[in-house]
Amino acid sequence: MIHSPIEGLRTLVLNADMQPLSYAPLSVWSWQDAFVAVHQERVIQIRAYEDVEIHSASETFQVPSVVALKSYRKRKRVTFTRYHVFLRDEFRCQYCGEQFPAKELTFDHVQPRSKGGLTTWDNIATACSKDNLRKANKTPEQARMKLLRKPFKPSVHQLDATARKVPFRRGELHNSWLDYLYWDSELED
Repeated sequence: MIHSPIEGLRTLVLNADMQPLSYAPLSVWSWQDAFVAVHQERVIQIRAYEDVEIHSASETFQVPSVVALKSYRKRKRVTFTRYHVFLRDEFRCQYCGEQFPAKELTFDHVQPRSKGGLTTWDNIATACSKDNLRKANKTPEQARMKLLRKPFKPSVHQLDATARKVPFRRGELHNSWLDYLYWDSELED
């Protein structure tokens, strides 16, 4: 099977202030969605992929690599998702303090559900499997375990600040995006 150079391309989406619409996760669209939005004049094309074009019967078009919304969209709240909880806790077990890939992390109900604990921002902490099993169906005090930080509901700005610290592997960010991203960490190999 031959893969097209356009296959898998994504477009970075900026807010009207030229900042990413979201860092957590990074706001990207498929190139097809971005292309349609540009031609429907819903967004402004800021950058295009070099040496990548699409053709109709009579025209040639650039493929957008960076687009910006025409009007500013204020993000009011953070949705309660597994990714956002892990990001809030910097992908770090809140018991042992070690960082893990997301696939090796679990939710821990600080106040166990069997004891009335709810699945909410202020009762969920990131835990590695080992510590979650060790804590089991107990409170941290009963399990003689200490939380690094009490769970809390993060603001949009807190999550974005944390997301900027998360390193990306080479190839995850296209070079045309780098002028619009203000990451505090170096790209990893």
